[in-house]
Formats: sequence, C-alpha cells, structure tokens
Amino acid sequence: MCDNGEMARGGTSESNLLKTLIKDLEEELKIKANENSVLEAEVRTLQRKLQRRDHEIMKQERELHKLRSVLQQASHMMSRGEDQLLSTIQDAYSMAGQIVFNKKQGVSGRSAPQKQNSIHKHSKDFRSKTLIKEAIMDNDFLKNLSTAQVREIVDAMEERNVPKGSYVIREGEIGSNLFVSAEGEFDVIKEGKVLGSLGVGKVFGELAILYNCKRTASIKACSPGKLWSLDRNTFQQIMVSTGIKKFENQVKFLKSVPLLENLPQDAISRMSDVLEVEVYKLGEYIVREGTAGDTFYIIADGDVRVTQNDGNEEKNIRVLSRGEYFGEQALLKTHIRTANVIAASASVECLMLDRDAFFHFVGELEELNEKEYKTTNSNKPELSIVLSQTVPKRVYCSQEASDIELENLEVIATLGVGGFGRVELVQAHDSDATYALKCLRKQHIVETQQQEHVFSEKNILLSCDHPFITRLYRTFKDDKYVYMLMEASLGGELWTILRDRGWFDDSTTRFYLACVVQAIEYLHSKGIIYRDLKPENLLLGADGYIKMVDFGFSKHVQSGAKTWTFCGTPEYVAPEIILNKGHDRAVDFWSMGILMYELLTGTPPFTASDPMKVYNIILRGFDQLDFPRHITRTAVNIMKRFCRDNPVERLGYQKDGISDIRKNRWFQGFDWSGLMERRLEPPVLPIVHSRTDTSNFDKFPRDAAVPANENSGWDKDF
Repeated sequence: MCDNGEMARGGTSESNLLKTLIKDLEEELKIKANENSVLEAEVRTLQRKLQRRDHEIMKQERELHKLRSVLQQASHMMSRGEDQLLSTIQDAYSMAGQIVFNKKQGVSGRSAPQKQNSIHKHSKDFRSKTLIKEAIMDNDFLKNLSTAQVREIVDAMEERNVPKGSYVIREGEIGSNLFVSAEGEFDVIKEGKVLGSLGVGKVFGELAILYNCKRTASIKACSPGKLWSLDRNTFQQIMVSTGIKKFENQVKFLKSVPLLENLPQDAISRMSDVLEVEVYKLGEYIVREGTAGDTFYIIADGDVRVTQNDGNEEKNIRVLSRGEYFGEQALLKTHIRTANVIAASASVECLMLDRDAFFHFVGELEELNEKEYKTTNSNKPELSIVLSQTVPKRVYCSQEASDIELENLEVIATLGVGGFGRVELVQAHDSDATYALKCLRKQHIVETQQQEHVFSEKNILLSCDHPFITRLYRTFKDDKYVYMLMEASLGGELWTILRDRGWFDDSTTRFYLACVVQAIEYLHSKGIIYRDLKPENLLLGADGYIKMVDFGFSKHVQSGAKTWTFCGTPEYVAPEIILNKGHDRAVDFWSMGILMYELLTGTPPFTASDPMKVYNIILRGFDQLDFPRHITRTAVNIMKRFCRDNPVERLGYQKDGISDIRKNRWFQGFDWSGLMERRLEPPVLPIVHSRTDTSNFDKFPRDAAVPANENSGWDKDF
C-alpha cells in the first residue's frame, strides 16, 4: 500500500511537472509568436520602404534618362555651331516632355491644292546651283529629300537682292519663305539683341515652308547681299508633284504585270511602297541562270539583255527596256532562274520586290487571286492619286439635342483652351443634361486657312458612332464663332492624369492603348485617318473609359490613295509627313507607338526646343532611342514595330491589319471582348459628383477678349 501511495504521489508530481512545463512552453510560444508578429510587421514595413525606394529609384532613373536625352540633343545642336544660331528663328516653340510639362500643340499647313500649276524655273549659273545644292545637303532637314526633289528646288529658287540695313525676316511676322544666303553677311537679332551673324551658303527659315509659323528672330543685312528664296506653295507643289509622279510610275509598272493586273488598288499601293531601288552597271549580272531566286524586277531606267547558256556560250534571247519586267514567278514560289539578265546600259535602275516582303505586306498571291476584284476600266486613269478627295459619307444627325438652341445654353465652366478657341461645359435651360461646347474663332480659322479642316471635323464626327469616340450632337454659328455641341466627358484628360502620376505601368498603358486601337480600327474601317493622337486628345468618361476627341486633323482618304497636308503634333508626326512623301492611315500606327512611349515614361520620345529640331530627331529613327530600364522588352519590341520608318512595315498596317496588334505578345491575355462590353475595371476611376462637376479639369480664367466679326460666308453650310 505504501508503495502504491508513493507511486501515486510520484505520478502526480510528474503530472504537475509536465503541466508546468507545458504552461511554460505555451507562455514561451506566445512570446515567440508576439516576437514573430513584431518581426513580420517590421518586415512588411521594410518591404513598403523598399517598394518606395524602388519607386523613387525608378523615378530618378526616368528623370536621369530624360535629362540625358535632353543633354544629348543639346550637345548635338551646340556642336553644330552656326546651325544653333539658325534655330533661334523658330525656337520659341515650347516642347513638352522635357523637365516642365506643357501641353503639346498641333500644327497644320494648308491643304495641298487640287490643281497642280506648272512650277516656274529661274535660270542660274553653275556656281549658284552648286552653292544652293551644297547648302541644302548641309541642312539636317532638307538633306533627306530625294535627288529629284533637290534638283527641282534648286531650279525653282528665285534670286533676291538685299540692300544693306534691310530686314529679310522680322521677329513676330508670319513666315512663308525659305532662304539660302548667296552673298553678304546677315545679323541674327532676337529681342533687339544681336546673337551672331550668318555668312554665305546657309539655309534659314525652313520651318515656314511646312506650315504657317511666327518668326522668333530677325535677319538683317549687314552689307549689300543676295539670297535665293523659295516660297511654301512652290515647295509643297514640288513635293506633291514628285511624289505623285513617282507613285504613278510605280503603280503603272505594277499594273503592267499580268500576274498583278487584277489586284485591288490598296494592294498595288502597298506594293509600290515596298519596292526597293537598285542600280546596276553595264555588264553586271542582275540574275544568273540556274540560281534560286525570290525577287521580282521592274526596269525603271535603261536596258537589259536576256541570255541563256548554250554550252560554253551565252545565246542572246531578247532585250528588255524601261517598263518591262522579269522574275515575276518568284512571287509565287522560290524559282530557279531559266536565263541570265545582264545590264546593257551604262546604268540600269530596277525596282525590286522580294517574296517575303510581298507576303508580309500584301499576302499570298494565290490567296489574292482567289478573291473577286473588279477589273480596272481601261478608259479611266489607273490611279486616282492626284489628291485624295473627301469621300461622301452618310451623316447621322443625333436626335438627342435636336431641339437645343445656342441661346438656351448656359456656360458652367471652361474645360479647355487651345489655339482656335475654348471648350465650355454648358447646360441647357430647364434640363439637367450637360454638354461640351467647342467654340472656334472664325477670324482665326480664316487667318490660318483651316476652313476645310473645321468642316471635315464636323462631318466626320456626325458620321461616327463608337463608344470610344466623342459624340457630336449639332452645330451652331454666329458672327464670331462656329460651335460644336458635343458629349461631355467629365473624367478629365488622360494628359492631366499622366502629368500628376509621372508615368503609367504596363497594365494601365495596355488598357488605354487598347481603347485607342478599337477606336482607330473603327475610323480606318470608314476610310478615316485620325492624325492627332496624343494624351491631350484622350478624355475619360465617368466610367474611366477613353473618349477620343478633337478631329480637326482627321480626313477621309480613299483606299490606296494618299494625302499631302502637313498636320499633326510635332512630337507625334510620322517621317513621311515631315518629308512630304504623301501619307495614309499608316501614320496612326506610328503615333500609337509614340503614345505608348509617352504613357510608359511620361514624355514623348522625340523632344527639343523647337519643332524643326524635333523633326530632325524623328528622321534619325525610333531605333536610335535609349529606353529606360523599367520598360519591358516586349513593350520595347511592340513600340519599335509601330514606329518603323517605312510605313508598310508598321504593326497594324500589314496584310492582317489590326489583328496583328491584338496578337502581339504585349497584349497576350488581354480581354478585348471585356473591353468592348465594358466589363474590365479601368485603371483610373475618376470621381464625378454630378453632371456639372469639373474638378477633374484644370482651372481656366474666363475669356475676356472679344474676337472681331467674320462674315465672309465660308461657314454658310456649317
């Protein structure tokens, strides 16, 4: 019994000991758990700090990238010496995207004349021609022109004698002439201060031959001098006429090939843009018998001999001349050449098209030949290229605001201001509905010769019905203004959000770019090119989705045709617009790449202190850019595909069109149907308290200036 009692007491003691131990361990576990919680909280705090540091580093890297880009451009311009002085003539233009955010302003030249007059040539000696040509080839912009264009410009330049003390250019005046100094010395004066002088053989004032712009410096003759001058109308006529002539010749050559004669005009137009030029010397083999070939040739100038091997000798078969072709079967399949083709003139110029380029930009020929195309009427011109006309479209008049009159509208606030006028938020009397009223000064429209663009904007907007394009309800006019009553999008400008945030990440950029892709696809399906894509022209609705606005530069362009009007925003214009080569819807794909870059970095890729510098940087090419490290490789790749120098190589313009954009890796996994059905959550959901809430827009003072009346009658049918 004693043993049992002792055993019971011993068991109780061990049990108590274990309980105490468990209790101690539980207390220790609680302490450890508390310590872990504290450590986890510290880790989360450190992670947040690290994220903030990473964000700050990325921000500083972006600023460093931006500063490096500006410094590179500045050092390039400073290294040019006298050319930096020349740039002061137009450098008052404030470019966005450098250190200070400023809204980018669009520019537009007058629409190219429908009737092409003969260009008057002014006689000049060999020395003068050489001086003008050398000055042109030393100019960053003009050196990009073709040999034929340079020759035409040299012939068209007119001599002008300048007395000592007279002004060639006056600061503040609207310019329209380009000059080449031939004799004497000229002072460059800005705000009354002499900045330097120009000698012989310098081009100045070249921006004025692209569009109306104010001179921002004066040029004064220090001694009796002589200049060669070219006006804007003559320059643009040379650009258009040479472009049309080249295009028509290439299309004529292509249409002469039986294999291609029934292809649609759009396909022929694409092929003409893909053609490459190659020059061969006398006796040089262009094609050798028995070799594999995938290139088709058209003879643009000169003669070639066609021979076949006969033992150790070559037997002459025939001679081909300008306009004839060979190797067309290579477009169908890799072809074994059955003859030699040898240059028979001192110089033979051939237009070439290889099968890969044909497939990517036009499509398989068998596939095209299976389609039914209308045969070209031989009694009609083969190409209606002279200048693309506005295609008549059905106009859809909205019934929503059909009973509203101008005098019944009350201004609530100003939503935006621009060169032509203002956009006001207005409300109709006895109604809760609000609208955006675009007010354009008639006098300014006439002074800048933009009447055609204003009518084009009205007609295009009335014909559009798309969820990502602003709606135009009706128009008004009075003695001072023309008005457009439009849908009000109160979520603010995408530009303002970008300015406040600095830049967007991939997913945010992808959402907004996808909205733009859908809108551009709709416009292109109606034969409309937009030509002014930028964050300033993208508004947010209350639901956070994009509304594309400002169609002043939009235009109907027939399939296969081109237009030559210089218009757009300097940072966004495509190379073919700058060089007056004629352009089409491919310019909108270029601007998609520029928009994507600006959204990802907060600044456009091409910036400088004046538009002429911007254009010269653009002409160097998108591939010359350095990209900030935070931009992904897939993002860089799609931007580079959008911004190819050759329009037909741009993503979205090739044979599969917009679907190529949707299939791109950068858009992989994106819900396109969800976007159109508005099921996707937008990256930014603006706060809009009411239909009169303008808190998402910058504040603008009321316009106290009263414009003069303009009653010339150009707006009779507006």
